[in-house]
Amino acid sequence: MNARHSSGRVTTALVGALVGAAAGILLVSAAGALALEIDGLFAGLAIGVPALCGAVVGAFLMPGNSRSNPR
Repeated sequence: MNARHSSGRVTTALVGALVGAAAGILLVSAAGALALEIDGLFAGLAIGVPALCGAVVGAFLMPGNSRSNPR
């Protein structure tokens, strides 16, 4: 039973990291569209920090544990 919860937690952490990375890529793209000069450190942080935050949030949010579900 713990393996099932562990697998779900890993999956949600992975999805959170992917969503965070996508948000970071959008941030870098928007900065590039505004003609800001982007160095590698900024691009790495802009993609890495949201990905890390998404993974942490995803690890703590388990599917099916929503309080908005009235059942």
